[in-house]
Amino acid sequence: MALSAQSLDPIEEAPPPRHVAIIMDGNGRWAEKHGMRRSAGHKRGAEAVREAIEGAAESGVKYLTLYAFSSENWNRPPEEVTDLMGLLKLYLSQEIKSLHKEGVRLRVIGSKARLSDDIIRMINKAEAKTANNTRLTLVIALSYGAREEITEAVRNISRRVRDGKLQPEDISEAMLDNALFTHDIPDPDLIIRTSGEQRLSNFLLWQCAYSEFLFIDTLWPDFTKADFSAAVANYAERDRRYGVRP
Repeated sequence: MALSAQSLDPIEEAPPPRHVAIIMDGNGRWAEKHGMRRSAGHKRGAEAVREAIEGAAESGVKYLTLYAFSSENWNRPPEEVTDLMGLLKLYLSQEIKSLHKEGVRLRVIGSKARLSDDIIRMINKAEAKTANNTRLTLVIALSYGAREEITEAVRNISRRVRDGKLQPEDISEAMLDNALFTHDIPDPDLIIRTSGEQRLSNFLLWQCAYSEFLFIDTLWPDFTKADFSAAVANYAERDRRYGVRP
């Protein structure tokens, strides 16, 4: 017997992940593959950032976190660090106007202790300019390390205990969560790592407790909106149980 259109239940589309975080890996290998200097890979990788931002906005994702420069990356050769910082300044000077126009809010998390004063000024200016945008929050993890983040949070809470403002038994997960760089950002629903590597590399260790993971072989400079859409589609097929049922 044929069913009328009215008798068919509508197919509910799974909501997109609210927060997607990406470990952008493979710039150096991309450059080597194409016979170029590593700086060329980083420059091409910056272009892939635009693809990810557009993919996130078009998919309805509200938070996109990009692991741009880890605390360990300071140990790379000085000339490579200089190239990366120069690329960051170029991005902050040229892309913020476009991001602001498109309704993107910028947040930068990580330790600013080793950043130059001019970069800090540019970050502060960009964050202030885009503060009221609501379409997408772009979080850049810069000079970021999860262990360092957690350690500093513990130090801050310990000072309150030392000063008699807090009892040890009052310390909670929520209190520690609120002491992190990401205190006003939801935990990532999906973490993507490019280039085929399958590790977190000191990225959002506290926040990823219930995140879904997707490891793809694509080198970051080759990442496109289509790759982002495919990742969101893959996420939609998963059943997130949070350990509450088999």
